[in-house]
Amino acid sequence: MSTMNDRTSQPPRRHAVQRYGAAAIGGRLRRLSERIDQDCARIYADLGVRFEQRWFGVLEQLANGGPQSVGALAGSLGITHASVSQTRRSLQEAGLVNTSADEADARSVILRLSPSGQRLFKRLGPVWKILDEVSIELNDEASQALKAFDLLDQALNRMSLYERFEAHSGRPGSR
Repeated sequence: MSTMNDRTSQPPRRHAVQRYGAAAIGGRLRRLSERIDQDCARIYADLGVRFEQRWFGVLEQLANGGPQSVGALAGSLGITHASVSQTRRSLQEAGLVNTSADEADARSVILRLSPSGQRLFKRLGPVWKILDEVSIELNDEASQALKAFDLLDQALNRMSLYERFEAHSGRPGSR
């Protein structure tokens, strides 16, 4: 396989985030995430389905775990309360979830799939099965990239990027 671009006979250009290597890890992860989200959006559009990839985790948790609070969803998905709240609003606008106040805690909102959300979840099951197969294939092709993501997650749990920056900066008050 040639490394030259057939149209220009020049080596392929590297994206700026590739040139910066590990220093641009956040940018690289965002770029990969955007590419995956764009392809998923094309799949859903081809099927004539309005679906946002960010909805998947919340819908899956509600479909398989039943009604849950925003806080419980945030905890089980490992994302912020604010992120789940944002997703909740867009899911409500799409008519896919219903909410009610938690009887045990009036400050808490309970989410449940609406009938429309249940139908959509069932309809997209075969699509997600294929996407799962494709993801396994990509992970295998990328030398088990998910292992690297797990290791990165563990490293950030031990010490955040911010804490690492503080430790390296030499600023007064840093670790």
